Amino acid sequence: MRGAGRVVAEDGIWHGGDLARARALFPDAPQPWVDLSTGINPIPYPLPALPLSLWTRLPGADDEAALIAAARAAYRVPDHAGIVAAPGTQILIELLPRLAPSGPVAILGPTYAEHGHAWRKAGFSVAEAGPPEETAATIVVVNPNNPDGRQLSRTELVSLAARCARRGGLLVIDEAFADFTPETSVVPDLPEGAIVLRSFGKTYGLAGLRLGFAIGAADMMARLKAALGPWSVAGPALHVGAQALADADWLARAGEARTHDASRLDALLAPHGRIVGGTSLFRLLETPAAPALFARLGRHGIYVRRFQNAPVRLRFGLPGDEAGWSRLRAALAADAREASPPA
Repeated sequence: MRGAGRVVAEDGIWHGGDLARARALFPDAPQPWVDLSTGINPIPYPLPALPLSLWTRLPGADDEAALIAAARAAYRVPDHAGIVAAPGTQILIELLPRLAPSGPVAILGPTYAEHGHAWRKAGFSVAEAGPPEETAATIVVVNPNNPDGRQLSRTELVSLAARCARRGGLLVIDEAFADFTPETSVVPDLPEGAIVLRSFGKTYGLAGLRLGFAIGAADMMARLKAALGPWSVAGPALHVGAQALADADWLARAGEARTHDASRLDALLAPHGRIVGGTSLFRLLETPAAPALFARLGRHGIYVRRFQNAPVRLRFGLPGDEAGWSRLRAALAADAREASPPA
């Protein structure tokens, strides 16, 4: 990729939030950057005052128990199911292959690339397409999906779980973006053989806290917890997570506000292509001009998410303040002027 006179190497899986890459691609862009390349709530949960002891002592069992209790209530986890807290869902994605039997893995894609990467690293045969192959022992579904917001119904997910259970496999359901659409979650009626992942940082805008959860059969969750080892979640994350997950009023207000923001973003993007999906935290735009639009936005200091295998698509997160909205509006207007032929 060439950016403002230099060539920038772009190996590996692309992720949002990499402003070092943005600066390398567009070294002359105005500061500060407006980072719209992630699907993270740009208006975070207000951090409480943190006691110094959270930083100076090891995380306590009581602190972890308080977090787990809050998560059980927030996610409506059945009493018979287990739940494990981890330092982000990424580590859980890496550990899940330890729980699965041998056999092919089907990932309903295109979706978050780290799922396929983790299963391949563990030596599994992986097919990424849709619908999942009939021969798959383990199936991975992101619901709502990243980046297009596709959703499977509970009925469809229960059917997939039954198919996996008949083969002794697993249905992994990544619900990283389900907090604002709780009706889509299978957790309250957890199917046999299903493991659900929930991400804290995206909805609560605190991705740097590194907190996530796995929900599933008690014996499988015990194996996951053993694999994570002691003190896997930092004390400040336990404290903040427990308070935020218990704050249902904040979650409801944030959900309404982000839904409004997503509609506002749709109105800005509609003249520049076809909006092909998303959630209340991001929108997916499809246009043949996507590479040029990405470059023009980058030159204006606005970083959006590209896709290695879908060059006609760009994912836009939500600006976090009026200054960000104004810069996006101005950059899109400038893009329209630059794209128009001279009179």
